[in-house]
Amino acid sequence: MKLFRRCQRILILALLCVSVFTPVVFVSQRLKNLTPNWRNESIEDLSNIKYRTDSVKLSVEQESSEGLKEPRKVLYEDTYLLSAVNYTLKKDHVDKESGNVGDATDMLERTTNGTKYESNKGDKQLQQRQVSSMSRGKKQLNKQDQNVHSQSRKVIDERIRRKKDVRPNRAVQHDQNAHSNLQKVTKKINEMKDQVIRAKAYLSSAPPSSKSSLVKELKLQIKEVERAIGGATKDSDLSKSALQRMRKMESSLSKARRTYPDCSSMSKKLRAMTQNAEEQIQSQKKQVSFLFSLASSTTPKGLHCLSMQLTAEYFALAPKDRQFPNQQKLHDSKLYHYAVFSDNVLGCTVVVNSTVSTALKPEKIVFHVVTDALNFPAISMWFLLNPPGKATIQVQSIDSFEWLSTKYNTSLRQNSSDPRYSSELNHLRFYLPDIFPALNKIVLFDHDVVVQKDLSKLWSVDMKGKVNGAVETCRESETSFLRMDTFINFSDPFVAKRFDANACTWAFGMNLFDLQEWRRKDLTTLYDKYLKSGYKRPLWVAGSLPLGWITFYNQTVALDRRWHILGLGYNSGVVRADIDRAAVIHYDGIMKPWLDIAIARYKDYWRKYVNYDDSYLQRCNIHA
Repeated sequence: MKLFRRCQRILILALLCVSVFTPVVFVSQRLKNLTPNWRNESIEDLSNIKYRTDSVKLSVEQESSEGLKEPRKVLYEDTYLLSAVNYTLKKDHVDKESGNVGDATDMLERTTNGTKYESNKGDKQLQQRQVSSMSRGKKQLNKQDQNVHSQSRKVIDERIRRKKDVRPNRAVQHDQNAHSNLQKVTKKINEMKDQVIRAKAYLSSAPPSSKSSLVKELKLQIKEVERAIGGATKDSDLSKSALQRMRKMESSLSKARRTYPDCSSMSKKLRAMTQNAEEQIQSQKKQVSFLFSLASSTTPKGLHCLSMQLTAEYFALAPKDRQFPNQQKLHDSKLYHYAVFSDNVLGCTVVVNSTVSTALKPEKIVFHVVTDALNFPAISMWFLLNPPGKATIQVQSIDSFEWLSTKYNTSLRQNSSDPRYSSELNHLRFYLPDIFPALNKIVLFDHDVVVQKDLSKLWSVDMKGKVNGAVETCRESETSFLRMDTFINFSDPFVAKRFDANACTWAFGMNLFDLQEWRRKDLTTLYDKYLKSGYKRPLWVAGSLPLGWITFYNQTVALDRRWHILGLGYNSGVVRADIDRAAVIHYDGIMKPWLDIAIARYKDYWRKYVNYDDSYLQRCNIHA
């Protein structure tokens, strides 16, 4: 009888100590924020929750010397499995509503004002209840286990039902498959990382001055396992001895489990580790955001070198050699006129080359490139050395527009730390009728687009008496979705009584403008009026897009979406079939194709229109 009671106590103690590892589930759930596609965890994985960690290093020495920050006291519920499932489902639902983010670069949206971290939501989801007393015995514990299993099973079944009701789009399905494959090839690595976290949790429970054999053994096993993982990215990279070290670590953890049976103390340590890990994650996210922003606003050294080399060559030319051929075509309204306003040599090159090379009748194309005085020599020299085949090209400096100073008041530039929003080149698009007085229609490109198909049919689009032809961005199901009130302050009566916050938005990048209608409706004067009003009080955020929305309000006709696809500069989930079908692809966002931070899978669409064998590119170390 005594032996039976002793076995009963041991069994009860073992069941209680299983909950020691409950917080590890939450540690792994929070660390998954560093992994882009964790929200697509499969249903099978939910029913058999594995520990997941990232490569966040929490050294034993640092923990022992600096100590752990103690968060607010939270008593974990017995039904920890149900809480973990609920937490996972909540995060999955939030991520699906927010759209397909793709990779780490997806945390940087086009507007940083809307970026909020969801790091504290998990803690608020945790229900609080004290662990049942050991004296209640084996029968009560068995009843609780049954309730936990029953409730968690219901939650999982409900998620399965919802998944059947919602058919994921192709981009999400691609992410799910990729994440599932990643799990298969990193299973052992993740288990070894989990072992390290558990071992560090036990070490933090040991007295600071403890020099017991178990402490030494855990420290040794941590070093051995970390050395075995090394730089491995998949299970096949692990050596044969790695599995032996993994088994030794598990043996050491079993000893530690028997030595430190205090569940509440272990929970406290793990919560502290969770908080420390979250602080490191937030710090890393902020640093990545800053570095991406810095990289996007900085001119690469190679591009700066290219501009300097071309400028020197331009001024070495005789004035008569600086003239472009076929200038008599510049004012022929029967031809196809395209414009791009830019200070980027390679950006202009790709726009021109891609448009001409895909055209069925390149001899009917006339390109108008407008840049600032600083880059005018470099861009002119480039196209003198690399003429666009049968097409005609004109390069102009904004300083040559003497009338501009009387219309565009530089003192009214929008307040912004980003020069792209306040530059004259950015706002020059609102003076197209003045720049090209002899033309009736023109297509305006941004310098971060690539033309993939012939655009001759675009010129026959029925404008229905409107001024601007553009692709709309008001579909909530797409990542390019924007509302009027995203950038415009509708709380101001001046805005609220003139515009509808629910009006459909559209994109710059490729726009067809009817210059005759523009002149007749005098929209440039309307733009000047809104620009001055916005200078007096904050009516909209900096940039030309919100000013475009209100200037061409009720003056925009929607183009077929196949003419212009967005998102290649911020969204890694754009479906390849949609890209291949589009006439123009747009690298809107901060990850431009000429930068190192560009999304790798989209770079080839842009690269194929750059001649990397050019001597100037070679000289400036600009390579594919």
